[in-house]
Amino acid sequence: MERTFEKVEDILKKHNYDKNKLIAILLDIQKEYRHIPKDVVNYISVALGISPAKIFGVATFYAQFSLKPKGEYSIYICDGTACHMEGSMALVKVIEEELNIKPGEVTKDLKFSLDKVGCLGACALAPAMVINGEVFGNLNEEKTREILKKLKERKADENV
Repeated sequence: MERTFEKVEDILKKHNYDKNKLIAILLDIQKEYRHIPKDVVNYISVALGISPAKIFGVATFYAQFSLKPKGEYSIYICDGTACHMEGSMALVKVIEEELNIKPGEVTKDLKFSLDKVGCLGACALAPAMVINGEVFGNLNEEKTREILKKLKERKADENV
């Protein structure tokens, strides 16, 4: 199915087609599509007069960008020193078991994705994870399962 670019045009207009606002444009693109699609990169390349290679360079340099689709619920689990020492890898195992995905993967229904990151900047809350921008800290296996259960229930309610 061919993508229409109306939403991309709206984003470009919002930023006045200013190539100096590429990062802000890519953030909006990612928010809209939950990743940065290759055909959209080509489209904004032409619209802004920037090479696709430069856009891909920016998109791959910054950790918040993804060229692969992310889940409706994007889970980022910290594996920085403090979180690792407090048991973040056990939490990764819980998430893997509960969602049947590994870090870097997305569930088949595109509802959940899981990524391990070097640091979330929430060391005082170790171990911590972020889901769609919300920080969850002082986690253990039980708390992690409960959070996932609530998200699954929310997902099920939305499908009714």
